[in-house]
Amino acid sequence: MNTRAATTRSSASAYRLAGVGILAVAAIVGVVAALLVGGGAAPLLLQDPGPFVMWATPIVKLTMNVAAAAMLGSLVLALFGLRSGEKPFDTALNIASIGAAVFTISAGFTAFLTFMAAFNPQLSIEREFGAQLGRYLLETALGQSWLITTIFGSVITVLAFAWRTWTPTLLTALLAAASFLPLATQGHSGDLAGHTVAVNSILLHTIGAAVWLGGLLLIVLMRGRDGVDAAQLVRRYSSLAIAAFFVVAISGIARSVVALGDWSQLATPYGAILLAKVVLLGGMGLLGAWYRARLIPKLDGPRASAWFWMLVLCEVALMGLASGAAAALARTPPPTGEEAAFAQTPAEVLTRSNVPPEFTLDRWFTSWDLDILWLVAAGFGLFLYIAGVIRLHRRGDRWPIHRTVFWVLGMLLLVWVTCGPINAYQEYLFSVHMLGHMMLSMAIPLLLVSGAPVTLALRAIHKRDDGTRGGREWILWAVHSPFSKVVTHPFVAAGIFILSLWAFYFTDLVRWSMFEHLGHEWMVIHFLISGYLFVLTLIGEDPIPYRLPYPGRLITLIAIMAMHAFFGVAIMMQEGLMVADWFGSMGRTWGPTPMEDQYIGGGVAWSIGEIPTLILAITVAIQWSRSDTKLQKRRDRHADRTGDAELEEYNARLARIAERDRQNAEAGRS
Repeated sequence: MNTRAATTRSSASAYRLAGVGILAVAAIVGVVAALLVGGGAAPLLLQDPGPFVMWATPIVKLTMNVAAAAMLGSLVLALFGLRSGEKPFDTALNIASIGAAVFTISAGFTAFLTFMAAFNPQLSIEREFGAQLGRYLLETALGQSWLITTIFGSVITVLAFAWRTWTPTLLTALLAAASFLPLATQGHSGDLAGHTVAVNSILLHTIGAAVWLGGLLLIVLMRGRDGVDAAQLVRRYSSLAIAAFFVVAISGIARSVVALGDWSQLATPYGAILLAKVVLLGGMGLLGAWYRARLIPKLDGPRASAWFWMLVLCEVALMGLASGAAAALARTPPPTGEEAAFAQTPAEVLTRSNVPPEFTLDRWFTSWDLDILWLVAAGFGLFLYIAGVIRLHRRGDRWPIHRTVFWVLGMLLLVWVTCGPINAYQEYLFSVHMLGHMMLSMAIPLLLVSGAPVTLALRAIHKRDDGTRGGREWILWAVHSPFSKVVTHPFVAAGIFILSLWAFYFTDLVRWSMFEHLGHEWMVIHFLISGYLFVLTLIGEDPIPYRLPYPGRLITLIAIMAMHAFFGVAIMMQEGLMVADWFGSMGRTWGPTPMEDQYIGGGVAWSIGEIPTLILAITVAIQWSRSDTKLQKRRDRHADRTGDAELEEYNARLARIAERDRQNAEAGRS
């Protein structure tokens, strides 16, 4: 028996080494082939840094990408599929720490090679070369991005090794995901058209691919180890892989549209590499569907190991080829999308596109400027919510239809605001920007909170009994965490809601949101969450630690309404133009003047922005009335059950007191 177990462990170790080797060989083959096809390593006509730099840069970047996948994918799968405090969990964090260390080293080396390729300096040990490298890292946007990426990697290396419990590991995983943001900004030049779509697409693409590849790599490295329930781990990884597949596919399509421009460009070398990636992605998708439908049910059978290694090693090979092609594609110039070396209008300097046509009535319904980040988020929000409702109905539970309607409307409104006419014109009209802000912080949260997503999730997601944490367990942790108790306190939520409004528009935060893509996305996230928390404390059905009594809710809401109206008036009374070097420099020839438009924006905040608040007040009043009605009905039912026993006991007590007082009075007279 011991001999058989030893043989099984030895076989698993050999397969693990084979998996890592297949990934490495396939990745190298993919990057070399794609570089030869696309010419990404061809000598430059001017300031050629030499063949070593041209070939080493994409290969080291490939190493960094695979290491980043091992870092993030291992952390995510450990949080979702393993139990904290046990050896498999610690092993996964060790793999993540090793991946982060390789990520750090390769990021630093890539930064150096990028410096050599961009500036073609004379390599030496002299002080002048070091000073030039230092200026590159500290003073240029590209060098700063690489420096931040390297610092991220070093911090994650230490944290993944030192922290071994749930919450610190979650924070480490969030940092690992954040480390992909500099990579996304590096992956698309600001001088190319479609910059916003490209940056968001690259961010989603790299994170999705990292979770997918890194999780699969962890499966390979954990298979056959003591204490690992391989069948259960593969099932849980499969759910993550499906989500990652759709994120990678959608973001890849968006990035390709920006880079190619039209279908004819598929005949270019860039298009050929892109087609190869599409084929590989399709193959991995088919393999994923195959092992979800065929492999997972057989994992507990007698030939489980043979099925597992056959399919997983095939997928590892395809992922290696795709990773190599992706690294080479980043070094291959896209066929379209290049703008002129100089911008012709002020709007092009600020927004990388020309001023759109006049904002007429029909463009409220026909103008689109897709933000792939929020399109994907809304798509997952709709799918998961409807899937939860369907699961409840299949087991015979009821879910109010009006909640589903509210949630769907909220998600559709989120898409309309972040991808429709408001997003298309908010950079050019302050009034449209303010309207979008009011929608994000008030109208959309009102609909989403009414959908009660947390309650639905807690009822629909299966409970785990093995000590691991799935979606339900992580939601419960979030609801009961100390941080949640603070931010969902009614006064704290109200303070965040109204104070952030003033702080945003009367500090340089509004400027940051205009000039920087990260600032814009932060603005959307912040106001959506702050509005959601505020509405949740007033009318939400989802559980939170404390809610004010209904009179307190109405008083809080009235105070917020007054401060909100005063904010709108303060905007209208501004004598100077807010962010003048943005809204005043577009060269827009249609519509109101920038100052008139700012006045309109203040009016939007004062008038239209109060409509959701009024709906909130009415909803609180209705809930208060229904609460009183329910309370009275409970009292009536209790009285019916007890035959008014409490009332009769109370009357008897009064009678006894009256009799005692009468007797005392007679005794006093006598």
